[in-house]
Amino acid sequence: MKKIAVFTSGGDSPGMNACLRAVVRTAIYHKIEVMGIMHGYDGMIKDEFFKMDEKSVANIIHRGGTILKTARSKEFLTSEGRQKAYDNLKKYNIDGVVVIGGDGSFKGALEFSQKFNIPFIGCPGTIDNDLEGTDVTIGYDTAINTVVEAVDKIRDTAESHDRLFFVEVMGRDAGMIALISGIGVGAENILIPETKTDIDDLVQRLKNKRKTKTSKIIIVAEGDEAGGAFEIAEEVKKRLPDYDTRVTILGHIQRGGNPTAMDRLNSSRMGFSAVENLLKGEKNVMVGIKNKTITLTPFEKAVKQRPQMDKDLLRMMDILSI
Repeated sequence: MKKIAVFTSGGDSPGMNACLRAVVRTAIYHKIEVMGIMHGYDGMIKDEFFKMDEKSVANIIHRGGTILKTARSKEFLTSEGRQKAYDNLKKYNIDGVVVIGGDGSFKGALEFSQKFNIPFIGCPGTIDNDLEGTDVTIGYDTAINTVVEAVDKIRDTAESHDRLFFVEVMGRDAGMIALISGIGVGAENILIPETKTDIDDLVQRLKNKRKTKTSKIIIVAEGDEAGGAFEIAEEVKKRLPDYDTRVTILGHIQRGGNPTAMDRLNSSRMGFSAVENLLKGEKNVMVGIKNKTITLTPFEKAVKQRPQMDKDLLRMMDILSI
């Protein structure tokens, strides 16, 4: 293997730059040329390739986002688009590709690999922590710390005014951010898409806590089946009109910011291992970390299976919120 390409795809996440840095420097150590691709699969189709060296990734380990930019490509979903991407990879004599992205990025790599014989290895770059084959994804630790910091500040004003706050966090298909950050801030309830939301039960809990707690925080994953924070708050307000209710949508603040030390470490390990495993002949797998050990999971398994929500955490959340 003499030349590889690397790109970031899908939603950005803190730690992507740290992973990119590890990929580039590990490849150069092994005397492999590295081509960066701007704007993900879209850039692969539009020939946005450029040569990278050690200086290309200097002073980026601490930066959020991705210096390679990212985009979603509808054209790559077509056979014509994938053919253009392949032609460009061959044009630059690319022997292997590292993709830093999430579920959709790996599905694209899997689809591509079924027709073209270029090995792909993925690093799980997504704040949602919703991929099978890894305990943590790139950006997840930073995202939950961002939520905790924001909710701690919200609780200050909630305490001052005896208010009930519904705080919506990211997690359209997975509630890990909501669950872990909710436990971290001592939320009164956490509503996630993996469990059924019982509004009657939520209202009764709030009634029971009225005399014991001056402020109340409800964490809502944006994908909760009962609706978003506004819808749920409106329904609760109808039943508890005396509550001073507020809604905060944290939104894309969760994607930004400098990565935590843990995200920098995990991202570096994954980027390093991606290159090392390309050299060993691995292909169409995702690099993950399970029980602090590097693991490889086929793309097909990583994207088709969702990690199971920890029942002990759910039970603990229920007990600690009394």
